[in-house]
Amino acid sequence: MGTVACSSKKAPKQLFNGSTLEGWHMDVPAMDEDSTLADPFIVRDGMLVSLGEPRGHLITDEVYRNYRLEVEYRFPGEPGNCGVLVHASTPRALYDMFPQSIEVQMMHEHAGDFWCIVEDISVPDMEERRGPRDEWGIREGEKRRILNLTDGSEKPLGEWNRMVVEAVDDEVKVWVNGDMVNHGYDATATEGQIAVQAEGAEVEFRKLQLTPISSLSEGNP
Repeated sequence: MGTVACSSKKAPKQLFNGSTLEGWHMDVPAMDEDSTLADPFIVRDGMLVSLGEPRGHLITDEVYRNYRLEVEYRFPGEPGNCGVLVHASTPRALYDMFPQSIEVQMMHEHAGDFWCIVEDISVPDMEERRGPRDEWGIREGEKRRILNLTDGSEKPLGEWNRMVVEAVDDEVKVWVNGDMVNHGYDATATEGQIAVQAEGAEVEFRKLQLTPISSLSEGNP
């Protein structure tokens, strides 16, 4: 598994082809003990669907760096939790479940928060958005959540949201429905796999598109 080298001259890549999970693999700890459990990630009506249970991750086979990731998603039923992980590497590095990564939160009414998962990232106003400095950390029991910048950027429950994540060098920028909701820098990782979560709620994805870029100056979404 090598890193996909991104340059601004490359065309967008559809990470989800609309019919199969080709290019992805699942990591679902509960299935180690019970192989009869149903897969939590399926394709339905041309969409990639995270059923929420059993909990785990769907992870790209390839490693990426320097890209813009466009995600269109919705919670079709009850509001709940999910996330897109960038710069993912070591599997099950946290709570024997989460791969080492930086999570871009998709939880209903909290889209755009960062969660540090054995990687770290900085933002302005860090203490206000993360809590007391001596409680910060990247492992179990430490303050790993960095709040986003806005309220009200998400669409009403059941409607489609568009999230854009730019990961270039050591920076990560996030937009939700056109609003910039987070901007981190000094990330401790600059490349890795991309993952989506099964974390208790059903989520539908109709677009997962990656566009290679070479600098953050190429234009905002």
